[in-house]
Amino acid sequence: MNWWQKLQTNFLAKCGALLLLLFYLSVIAADFVAPYDPYAAQPNGSLLPPTQIYLRTPQGEFIGPHVYPTTQGPVQLETGDRKLTVDWKNPSPLRLFVRGSTYNLFRLSLPLPPPRDEIVIFPGIPLDLHLFGTTGEAKFNLLGTDEQGRDQFSRLVFGGRISLSIGLVGIAISFPLGMLVGGISGYFGGWVDSILMRIVEVLMTIPSIYLLVALAAVLPPGLTSSQRFLLIVVITSFVSWSGLARVIRGQVLSLKEREFVQAAKTMGGNPFYIILRHVLPQTATYIIISATLAVPGFIVAESILSLIGLGIQQPDPSWGNMLTLATNASILVLQPWLIWPPALLIVLTVLAFNLLGDGLRDALDPRTQQR
Repeated sequence: MNWWQKLQTNFLAKCGALLLLLFYLSVIAADFVAPYDPYAAQPNGSLLPPTQIYLRTPQGEFIGPHVYPTTQGPVQLETGDRKLTVDWKNPSPLRLFVRGSTYNLFRLSLPLPPPRDEIVIFPGIPLDLHLFGTTGEAKFNLLGTDEQGRDQFSRLVFGGRISLSIGLVGIAISFPLGMLVGGISGYFGGWVDSILMRIVEVLMTIPSIYLLVALAAVLPPGLTSSQRFLLIVVITSFVSWSGLARVIRGQVLSLKEREFVQAAKTMGGNPFYIILRHVLPQTATYIIISATLAVPGFIVAESILSLIGLGIQQPDPSWGNMLTLATNASILVLQPWLIWPPALLIVLTVLAFNLLGDGLRDALDPRTQQR
């Protein structure tokens, strides 16, 4: 039984992989999946609870799934409550694949410093079709609205673009660096190994959260969210590759004495070619497993930084800054729909990556493949 067949027999790993596939497909096509613009505010629609779906009119007539226009009334000075006003005369049917706001699907852009904040690489496909929505005046707020009257579900989907991509970008930066430093250190040994490992040990002693707090105090306040996002990725990647480098060094120390490496040396192979072509590919199993287990760390780091105000800033959504409302006790009690969805998505994403990583570890373990 090869590793792919063994992975397919692991139910938990398959569940994790399918969940991650669903999440990533959703955020890639966020413009299509989200029913509304994540930055657009609804008139008199702040802090609306999740929209209730009805099948029958108040008169008892069955017309299928529909919703009614709902707005928030003014705050009652005596009680502090806000009364919901429902227009029972204007039912709006719920439909799949409805027309709505226009967007460019799969639009790609690269963030640049001011005055040009971005450069468009691919303009995308102009569309106005959304996965679901209403065909009338009412808005379907699946997870309610925030304090600005913005649809919470739409912001959750768009926020996943940052929270899910930061892990992939992070390992794309940190892992090649850790592999290269660890490979060079283990292969050459001697004074090269001593210098590189001392650098690694210094980096391992730097607490990343305090480093980011210090940087936030000295960086210019006018950074855009895209520039802040790149900063988070670069800094967290820079301080997270050292552990991988130490492990790769240990593996290379044993691999460099193998027959195929000695044969490459005898044939006059360049040391860097031998490292990249013969030595590092032998560590691929560990790299793949470590990558799947490292991505959750970047996702949690972004969430924590955004939660404490060092990450993505409003009005741009991310799962981390959507959790900043959790610091308000009244929000936790009166508007729980603002807190639990992003928290649950972070937990599910981290759990899915861990399940997939455990499955890959079991499937790629050579001791289990020989059975």
